[in-house]
Amino acid sequence: MAAEYRRLERIVKGFANHRRIEIMHLLKREPELSVEDISERLNIGYENASDHVRKLAIAGLVMKRNDGRAVRHKLTERANYVLMFCKRLQ
Repeated sequence: MAAEYRRLERIVKGFANHRRIEIMHLLKREPELSVEDISERLNIGYENASDHVRKLAIAGLVMKRNDGRAVRHKLTERANYVLMFCKRLQ
């Protein structure tokens, strides 16, 4: 049971940041963006965007796909549920 709670905690921590929620909304509108695309669209630094995307991936909220030299990102099904959950909280 404790392992289940830790797994759930990792997911919640993965989206427990306004910038990561913003990135998930962006990827819902525009899937397959690179970190560079994300940083430009949200007007944040590349390193900052990269760190947030990495945390989203660890939480199982973003999938990565290699596309030549670029890495493309899109939401997982879990992330779609998280966005619905966040919308209900508003």
